Amino acid sequence: MTGPGTQMPVAPAQAARTEAVISRLQLLVTRKLDGLLQGDYVGLLPGPGSEAGESREYRPGDDVRRMDWPVTARTTTPHVRRTVADRELETWLAVDLSASLDFGTAQWLKRDLVIASATAMAHLTVRGGNRIGAVVGTGAGVPPKEPRSWWRRKPDGPPPPPPSAPVVRLPARPGRKEAQALLRTIAGTTIRPGRTDLGALIDMLNRPPRRRGVAVVISDFLSPVEGWARPVKKLGVRHDVLAIEVVDPRELELPDVGVLTLADPESGMLHEVQTSDPQLRQAYAEAAGQQRAAIARALRAAGAAHLRLRTDTDWLLDMVRFVAAQRHARTRGTTR
Repeated sequence: MTGPGTQMPVAPAQAARTEAVISRLQLLVTRKLDGLLQGDYVGLLPGPGSEAGESREYRPGDDVRRMDWPVTARTTTPHVRRTVADRELETWLAVDLSASLDFGTAQWLKRDLVIASATAMAHLTVRGGNRIGAVVGTGAGVPPKEPRSWWRRKPDGPPPPPPSAPVVRLPARPGRKEAQALLRTIAGTTIRPGRTDLGALIDMLNRPPRRRGVAVVISDFLSPVEGWARPVKKLGVRHDVLAIEVVDPRELELPDVGVLTLADPESGMLHEVQTSDPQLRQAYAEAAGQQRAAIARALRAAGAAHLRLRTDTDWLLDMVRFVAAQRHARTRGTTR
């Protein structure tokens, strides 16, 4: 794992492209989302705050952890304690850039949506001294165990260098310039073969313990659910959690195009699939539906807000609708 402020080497041409992409995304986000948030302090995920305020009657959907038991006992009617929005919040992003994210068959690559999501979060949360940081999984994964002779010093020279760490940590800092530098680093991160340990990546937001804030997990969540469900649930105990799921339509159903050769970007294995078989296409769609349903159940059980972005739709419109729905729920007094 690299230390704070560590930069990955980026070619000049790639750096110029990255800068152009970030500038365009920030312009899009500013035009579309600023109007929704005028006069409000809340961002993409309206956090309830931690400072106690007035009480009101309980409504279906309210967080039972905010029950005001003394008022409930006096009035014999369930009440919840309102909270005042925190200032100078800290937002952390867990950005999964596994090899499976370097894929797309529609308007965007899944990687593009990851960067777009991070840009929207940075724009909407870096206000009034708020800080934003990130941990980025590069897809390198855990290297396989080498034989004992791999690390022993040999007579003909020193041992080879250890494998590079799969995670980049970017410290939380306030200010728009610092947020733009964070986005440039995320956009310029090289995706490596292998799978990021999503559970370990999310758990890095729990260590060390931080003050209450907003935690955003951006991934396609293709890792086994049992590997990341518990860390997300643990994260939701202290923070408001937003899970942004990135999906490509070919991950949900297969087209009828005859024999199709598929390459697993994480393992490099090749598979030939006869897509003209209707039973195979149906079985694939059912398995994909069950997988996405399991992801949604795990996030719902963890109390996380869930935003799904697809590469074949207008991601910005989906995000605007999500912000509007969150604000509507906030107005009605519900938490999700």
